[in-house]
Amino acid sequence: MAVFTPVSEEQAAGFIASLTPGKLTSLRGIPSGIENTNYFVTTTAGEFVLTLFERLREDELSFYLKLMLHLAGKGIPVPEPKTDRNGQIVFRLNGKPACLVTRLEGQHCPAPTPHHCAQVGAMLARMHLAGRDFGLEQFPTRGYGWWFHAADQILPFLDGSKRETLLDELRFQQTLANDHLYQNLPRGPVHGDLFRDNVLFADGSKSNDKAGAQTLSGFFDFYFAGTDTFIFDVAVCLNDWCIDHPSGALLPAAANAFVKAYEVVRPLTPQEHRHLPAVLRAAALRFWLSRLMDLHFPRESTLLHAHNPEHFFRVLCLHRCSSPFLTRNQR
Repeated sequence: MAVFTPVSEEQAAGFIASLTPGKLTSLRGIPSGIENTNYFVTTTAGEFVLTLFERLREDELSFYLKLMLHLAGKGIPVPEPKTDRNGQIVFRLNGKPACLVTRLEGQHCPAPTPHHCAQVGAMLARMHLAGRDFGLEQFPTRGYGWWFHAADQILPFLDGSKRETLLDELRFQQTLANDHLYQNLPRGPVHGDLFRDNVLFADGSKSNDKAGAQTLSGFFDFYFAGTDTFIFDVAVCLNDWCIDHPSGALLPAAANAFVKAYEVVRPLTPQEHRHLPAVLRAAALRFWLSRLMDLHFPRESTLLHAHNPEHFFRVLCLHRCSSPFLTRNQR
């Protein structure tokens, strides 16, 4: 993620001393993202990621880190937080809450094919099933209530048409949230931010097909996770993995591959299928608001790359005027 808080090699070496038997050999800031400070840490005992949390408090981090431990224990490929001899997983470094997690192998897939989308869909379903017996609950920090708080701050920056779109969509989402059928959709721990840059793929060595040789090797960055409807997690993924970025339109082949692979592991209920078009709008709204907040209320960072909010405005507008890409009758 963006480097907001500098960490020296001496400070990093002291931090990891009680968490891994190895000695620090290199420390490198990770320039992508906008929420936390992250460094790649190489030691004589292995590869790790050091994270300093710029907004979250220690008491808020327990859910995320314990969820990662739980999922790792169920065989889901996620970073595993390192604990000290007392079992502590959240620490402080340079005045910020911090943790050390194992580094996953693989690379991002910036231009996914239906093959990649299917793997993400199947693993997301496995993750949802693995989290059903996780004992903690936490409302997502960028969940429904936050949308209205963010909108109040953003409205003065919007022109007439965008302002009316935002207000109208908030009214629509408020009606959806009050729908008892929606309230009873299957739910549990969700990632909430499973974009292309939060998934890794490792290259195989026995295939001449580059896409076919790539195997999903991990999900990471769980710091927007929370308890929500599983279909919201599906919608977040569809809005990134299965979108034509220039236009913002869903790609039917990719979207169908994702959903079908997900349903092999956890079939969607009829009500989840029925609500998916509305939840696609909700997911687009959430990230449009997040990017508007980052644009109009920026924070200082050594390596900050803010994302363009216009992309998710296009995605939202297309969802608002389009029909569902997939129904049970079409399969």
